[in-house]
Amino acid sequence: MTADGYWAGLLALGAGHGINPAMGWLFAVALGLQRGSRKAVWSALAPLATGHALAMLVTIGAAAAVGSLLPLSTFKWGVAGLLVALGLYRLVRSRHIVYGGMQVNSRELATWSFLMATAHGAGLMVLPLVMGHLPSAEHVHHLSASMVGGSGMEWSGITAAVVHTGGYLLVTGLIAVIVYEKVGVRFLRTAWVNLDLLWAVALVITGVTTVVSF
Repeated sequence: MTADGYWAGLLALGAGHGINPAMGWLFAVALGLQRGSRKAVWSALAPLATGHALAMLVTIGAAAAVGSLLPLSTFKWGVAGLLVALGLYRLVRSRHIVYGGMQVNSRELATWSFLMATAHGAGLMVLPLVMGHLPSAEHVHHLSASMVGGSGMEWSGITAAVVHTGGYLLVTGLIAVIVYEKVGVRFLRTAWVNLDLLWAVALVITGVTTVVSF
């Protein structure tokens, strides 16, 4: 994968997360409708993005630390196994996290976003891209090791999380504003596909691809 493809992949995956109402835009719209304020919709976006970014950083940082200690083959199979296991779990049990109700402040909304992204495996889905799908296994292992140092995660992991979250924030904000201003939430009853099901299937496929692509 080229450098341009890598960053585009992170951006696109973030955009894909932003489409899912369970990842935040529906919460932003609900807050706006409840408070009768467009400002409430806009105010929800920064905490949602912050929580999502923290979920990415925690996952990438943990993976980088583990990847620097384990053989590449073990690390690869571990990531693949987690992706498949979480995907199968989401197929069987798709309940969403309930945290704080609708009367939430920015800190609680960011916490909810972090928990939701973590529970959905959003960070895990990024790992195959972060590992690189690069030409050599040695390069992939070097990338994992380079993300951790004496002061914690290096800029490569932070930049990956920021780019990914940028795609998420752009799409989440766009959908939230359109739904609040123009569409309304009634269309969800008839026009919305089961994105939780698609996401669970995507997790399983990504896990299998992680194994066969190296």
